[in-house]
Amino acid sequence: MPVARTNGVELAYETLGDPAAPALLLVMGLGAHLTDWPLEFTEQLAAYGFHVIRFDNRDAGLSTALDDSGVPDIPALMGGDRSSAPYLIADLAADAAGLLDTLGVQRAHVVGASLGGMIAQQLTIDYPDRVASLCSIMSTTGDLSVGRPRPEAAAVIGRPPSASREEVIAGSVAGSRVIGSPGFPATEEYLTARAAAKYDRAYRPLGTLRQYAAVLASPDRTQALRRVTAPALVIHGEDDPLIDVSGGRATAAAIPGSTLLTIPGMGHDLPRELWPRITAAIARNAA
Repeated sequence: MPVARTNGVELAYETLGDPAAPALLLVMGLGAHLTDWPLEFTEQLAAYGFHVIRFDNRDAGLSTALDDSGVPDIPALMGGDRSSAPYLIADLAADAAGLLDTLGVQRAHVVGASLGGMIAQQLTIDYPDRVASLCSIMSTTGDLSVGRPRPEAAAVIGRPPSASREEVIAGSVAGSRVIGSPGFPATEEYLTARAAAKYDRAYRPLGTLRQYAAVLASPDRTQALRRVTAPALVIHGEDDPLIDVSGGRATAAAIPGSTLLTIPGMGHDLPRELWPRITAAIARNAA
């Protein structure tokens, strides 16, 4: 797999579609891999005439693991002490900009999910000339009064690392049941296969913890989002237990002229049944 060297890290990435077509950058969420953007989903986007780019954020997948940074103090971060966070969402956004540099892409349509939505928002704030359009999916602004998780969903994020492959896979499937879409439930076989493939590709629980520290340590983006001029689409599940739909509504309210699409029955995932609707909305916003 190719890697881009930027900001002192290596980012593993893949591309799909015509390199001469408009670039569309996909940014995934907490502890997620580029493969968490399903291949068929990316193929649907490419069919709209995009050169699709997906990548592993630092501390996830096959990108650089910053293990020398140690383990962040999550309780201290929640209490307002940001000193143990080794990087911020702004650094993850700078990584994404560096990837575009490596690929020779001056401007891209940017789509982010969950933490990836936060990164996509920050990329648009910090590098407005690089973003042709923005789509923020199941994400929030950083305002702690919105997008709050339900207790059972927060417990999924706070689950300690498992000791064996079997425990990791079982825990992932159970967690997906908690935060997934009640209106579009995935099969046990699909969730198990996805969890197994992800574990076998790379299992980095401490990297996920450092990414979570970046979320806790980064400032509220609400006021900065008011300066965004790129065409913006906000997509959020109305039944998202991990980032409440109020986070998506607040994001749309902060970005002038944005479009808000809330979907009944959708939780904190990308159900196969919704791929045509979501990809079509992304293409309309980009157009």
